[in-house]
Amino acid sequence: MDVNIHAIPLGIGQCYIVQDQGIVAIDCGEPKKAKQFVKGMEAASIKPEDVKLIIVTHGHFDHIGSAAEIKEITGAPIAMHQREKEWLEKGLKPTPPGVTAWGRILAWLIRMLWLPFVHIDSTGVDVVLGDEPHSLVQYGIAGKVLHTPGHSPGSVSVVLDSGEAFVGDLAMNKFPLRFGPGLPIFAEDWPQVEESWKLLLEQGVKTIYPGHGGLFSIEMIQKALSL
Repeated sequence: MDVNIHAIPLGIGQCYIVQDQGIVAIDCGEPKKAKQFVKGMEAASIKPEDVKLIIVTHGHFDHIGSAAEIKEITGAPIAMHQREKEWLEKGLKPTPPGVTAWGRILAWLIRMLWLPFVHIDSTGVDVVLGDEPHSLVQYGIAGKVLHTPGHSPGSVSVVLDSGEAFVGDLAMNKFPLRFGPGLPIFAEDWPQVEESWKLLLEQGVKTIYPGHGGLFSIEMIQKALSL
């Protein structure tokens, strides 16, 4: 069957539902977005309990915020990289530095004016990802999870054999983060961002699904990196 991809808005970011022979969810949005998740699943005509795995691309609050609730609703295990799993297990709220002028301003605004009011419900990470590729075949998905650090140390991307890549915040495509598709405005390690994109390009990815905003062609990244 063809791969079906559904985007469910969960605050400033979104959850992706990937439906192949099996079904997985990617990212869990901001806190208190479980109702929106359920509505999105209903709109896609998918039962929450059919989700076999929840993959968290990284541990920032707008990607793990509703993870505990979504895990309870679906009954699915959560997969997350070992370097950030305690962020969810302890309800931590680290934020990356800005790498552009606007990124530095926005990072400060988030830390000062937003994060003090954010609470993350903690939950356990069931599938601990390492630095090696993790196949999704056992979940009915023709693809794998790759460690793609840079935005954060434990960032991962989901790469399908058909060329789609779900990259979390390794790319951005939504105001107020960016006015169009491109590289992240926040990152812990910029050289790692570039290396992670080189890895993804080696995988032959064609279409990018960012954590914030709509899909776009890999050519936008190649242009941004002058590759």
